[in-house]
Amino acid sequence: MKNEQAISAHTTDTFSWMIPPAILLIIQQIFWRTPYGAVLQGIILGLLTSLVAIGIVLIYRSNRVLNFAQAEVGLLPTVLSVMLIVESGFPYLAAFAIGLVGAALLGVSSEFLVVRRFSRSPRLVLTVATLGLAQTLVFWAILMPDWWGSGVTSQRIDSPLNIQFDFDKFRFNDNHIIVIVVVPLILLAVGAILHRTRLGTGIRAVAEDFDRSGMLGIPVYRLQSFVWGLAAVLAFLALFLRSSIFGLPVGGQLGVLFFLRALTAAVVGKLTDLKTVLLTSVVLGILQQGIIWNTDSPMRGNALMAAVCAAVILLALVVRPQIYSRFANLSEAISMGETRPIPPELRNRIEIQTTKFFLGVISLVLLAAIPYWFGTVNTLRFSALFIFTILLLSLVVLTGWAGQISLGQMAFFAVGSVTAGKMIIEWNMDLIPAILLSGIVGMGLALVVGLPALRIRGLYLAVTTLAFELAMISYFLNRRFFDWVPSSSDRVLRLPIFGQIEYSSSRGVYFVSVVALIIAFAAIRGLRNSRTGRVLLALRDNEQGVSAYGVSVMRAKLMAFGIAGFLAGCSGALFVVHQQSFSGTGQGLSIRIFISAIIGGIGSALGAFLGSLFLWGTIWWLRGSWFFLATGFGILVVLLIAPGGLSSFLFRFRDWLLTLFANRKQIKVPSLIADDQIPDASTPTVGADNES
Repeated sequence: MKNEQAISAHTTDTFSWMIPPAILLIIQQIFWRTPYGAVLQGIILGLLTSLVAIGIVLIYRSNRVLNFAQAEVGLLPTVLSVMLIVESGFPYLAAFAIGLVGAALLGVSSEFLVVRRFSRSPRLVLTVATLGLAQTLVFWAILMPDWWGSGVTSQRIDSPLNIQFDFDKFRFNDNHIIVIVVVPLILLAVGAILHRTRLGTGIRAVAEDFDRSGMLGIPVYRLQSFVWGLAAVLAFLALFLRSSIFGLPVGGQLGVLFFLRALTAAVVGKLTDLKTVLLTSVVLGILQQGIIWNTDSPMRGNALMAAVCAAVILLALVVRPQIYSRFANLSEAISMGETRPIPPELRNRIEIQTTKFFLGVISLVLLAAIPYWFGTVNTLRFSALFIFTILLLSLVVLTGWAGQISLGQMAFFAVGSVTAGKMIIEWNMDLIPAILLSGIVGMGLALVVGLPALRIRGLYLAVTTLAFELAMISYFLNRRFFDWVPSSSDRVLRLPIFGQIEYSSSRGVYFVSVVALIIAFAAIRGLRNSRTGRVLLALRDNEQGVSAYGVSVMRAKLMAFGIAGFLAGCSGALFVVHQQSFSGTGQGLSIRIFISAIIGGIGSALGAFLGSLFLWGTIWWLRGSWFFLATGFGILVVLLIAPGGLSSFLFRFRDWLLTLFANRKQIKVPSLIADDQIPDASTPTVGADNES
């Protein structure tokens, strides 16, 4: 009897990896049935997606980070190969070989020049570094066709064998055959390397324990370089073969949906099971073709597919067992740029109080003078900058204080914009209640999103919120699907506040933004000094300790999401009035918002302002050689110089001045002296791999 039970359990485990993709396939057959020709197209698309998804898994297992640049490391060499074939007349195989070698070199270089510089940094910083790397590679991919003077934004490689055939209403060629034959062989080779070679054993050992592998003599950095090179080769193969069927991505940028499908497959496979990742990728390809076949336009189908991917990610993470490893934790050392209060020995000194007072007065005078110094355009830019500062304050509360990683704040921002725009357009509602109601709607939506956070955290929560944002922007707030969403032609009037206060001019909007920012800063400061703020900080540092003191962890998390959603919704309402229309927010802007929060210093209100200034100021006001700061390269430079965020520079400068003042007055301040005795966290620990 026991043997039969053991055999049954073993059989269940053996086939459990097939259950998620089988469920997805059943859903596709029920709701979006397609001709067999579309199914074959979906299989081909899924095979290409699987190459990127498996690259995501490999890098996650070796570097404990979600690589947002996985597709982009293959995009640049793909553009090079396609340009060599189409513009320079290179033979197909020669250009392919050049791109393949270039992809391997680019992957190894990315690990050596970027990833390795952040190997001892918090996983959150390394994650943002991959985002900066992705933006850098996309920037060069967009510029590369100009080297040939190519005016075509989407190039397609001709069929090398000139074979064509029709299958169930769809036309295929030899490029499709190459994908069906070559991709499975590539995946078999990757599996053989990982499971049947010493190299694969070393990679799996590094994935299990980075530091212990180094102490055992395993060249961990060398293996990580190999993994990055392999992942880049897989991405190149996926995009090169894709370009032969669909052409290069328009403008050189890879579609968000392509990466979202790969990310969905990786999450369904728990970022570990390559067989599940492969099969799920194929099923998602079939599902996408089914959705497109059953909708009236590819754009509507792609938007609906983004929503389906978000739902799949959420369900996959909610139903999985609650097994959390150190790999999934992004919230370590998330207090970057957090404001440390002035030491009590100096806080009440008349000199300190006077300096704080004059700094506050100077700040208010500068804020009041900006609309009189600058023209209409820059005045509106400053007001938009302040509005986005309020949005970044929501990340300070949610991520910087409570430790809940969110890549989907723009969803709450957009919902606030739609709510306020709808109320002002149709009901002529006053600005103040419109802002407050938009904040409440944003809070309610954030609480709904926060419910899965009770089971999901770290990396997985970041993935969930990112998928949610893409689904909201592309589907739920898309006028193609829902008529109640305001169109860009609907004008949002700037009605007098309380029927008395006019703010229709650029200066009026500016001062409304300034007042809102001051109120938000005051609220954040009060929250930080309250019991609620202390609970959120404790939640970030030690959930078990918070629970041991009788505080409800569930209530604290939901409170953080609610406050953050309220701030994001209010900022969205201000923005729609600032723009006087709702024109959408653009997919993926949440990632840029999150990057800006990290760059500014996600632990402080000052960091929110500096992050907003970095996000928009570099685009609006930098000229000449300084414009590089607006690119992904600028993000990497800032992270290398100030891994704690830009606000950490100001706090260090403040502490330096306080130290000088304390020494001059002969006041002993242990907290300032102790900082000089703390070893640098970036110094490698004993036993770590010392390869350079």
